[in-house]
Amino acid sequence: MAIKSDIDMIHGPILSKIWTFAIPLMFSAIIQLLFNACDIAVVGHFGSVNSLAAVGSSTTIVNFITNFFINMTIGSNVLASRCIGEDNLKLLRKVVHTTVGFSFVAGFIGMILGFLIIEHLLNWMGTPKEVLPLSLLYVRIYLIGAIPTAVYNFGASLLYASGETKKPLYFLIIAGFTNVILNLIFVIYLKMDVAGVATATIIAQTLSAFLVLRCLRKRRDSLRLFWQHIMLNKAVIKRLLYLGVPAGIQSSIFTLSNLVIQGAVNSFGPVYMAGSAASQNIENFVWTTMNTIQPTATTFIAQNIGAKKFSRINKISLRALFSVFTIGAVLGSTVLLLDKSLFHIFTNDDEIIRAGLIRFHIICSTYFVCGLMDVMTGCLRGLGSSLVPAIVSLLGACGLRLVWIGTIFQIPKYRSFETLFASYPISWVITLSVHIICFYFLRKKFPKVDENNNKID
Repeated sequence: MAIKSDIDMIHGPILSKIWTFAIPLMFSAIIQLLFNACDIAVVGHFGSVNSLAAVGSSTTIVNFITNFFINMTIGSNVLASRCIGEDNLKLLRKVVHTTVGFSFVAGFIGMILGFLIIEHLLNWMGTPKEVLPLSLLYVRIYLIGAIPTAVYNFGASLLYASGETKKPLYFLIIAGFTNVILNLIFVIYLKMDVAGVATATIIAQTLSAFLVLRCLRKRRDSLRLFWQHIMLNKAVIKRLLYLGVPAGIQSSIFTLSNLVIQGAVNSFGPVYMAGSAASQNIENFVWTTMNTIQPTATTFIAQNIGAKKFSRINKISLRALFSVFTIGAVLGSTVLLLDKSLFHIFTNDDEIIRAGLIRFHIICSTYFVCGLMDVMTGCLRGLGSSLVPAIVSLLGACGLRLVWIGTIFQIPKYRSFETLFASYPISWVITLSVHIICFYFLRKKFPKVDENNNKID
């Protein structure tokens, strides 16, 4: 049966449809963040400073796991979007069943690799001895949920390709409430501390994975999932890896630089670790809201290329950039005005709040630049290039931050929280500039007119 997209991405106005597509994604991303933020808040109010520092300092690793799988799904999203645009339903069915099969394999591999390296990673980050056992316990339990995390994100990417963004939101709302309730039960009543919040999270993730698979099973079009047809088609996997692996590596590169910075944060002690963790959780709400425009741009561009609507590529890109700038500027300004009030959600310790506000003001005042950078990454992926933005990020984000920490930050008079986090906006500006140049040249691979000879604006 043919696909009837929930959102028609290849005809009519673009800006309103970008927002229609992105708004459910925004709420979905926020709910996913609430999983970890709820962990931080519950432990911050009902646990010790070491427990808060343990969960907070593990946030970077948790984000590494989640973001790696989310970025790996770029392959399935772009390929499914192209199939829908081309109306190639035979290939689409192969993509669906290979994607689901691959998600289980990817989740299992991620879990095993995580167990093998997590202790070394935490030690490399300089996690204090009094915090290390709790951090290790939290992440090890969290890793058990790697398979459902992968299954949910890969499954949702298939729904997004057709323009269906509301149902994944509903699934995460259900899972989010489940996570909050179980957090309170496990920590307050069962006294499980960090083990409790990690266990609650993986139960919620498993529920969201079940719901997305159930949704695919009930589809009445070529996105419908049949258990007996799940496969690992070599040609499809090769294409998924070609697009997904560079995106996953790009996510890993950003996380690597963040791990180095987390190690530098750890050198300031538990108070700064807890303050940075609280700030990061607030910042993440701004970033994930902005970042939903990135897959929106990818999906819209990929579908239009599949439908040979080349005249819409530049229009989509410009409107996506306008959208993310608006989100970043408005949300960044709002959270800056509410700074201390937001910190009190996570802790009432004034010393922790003062430490966290140093990072908070630097990041949130310039976050819109990060949003612009991410959207340009999405545009490049929509054009079919996942390797180029990965390489640019390697040099512009990870490389620059590592050099910054190894040089400027090591000078005694500059060794401060302010100097440490100044590396973020500097790396964003440089990476964004290179992405724009790359887009200019990669765009030339496609015609300036579509099948109806409509010229680009």
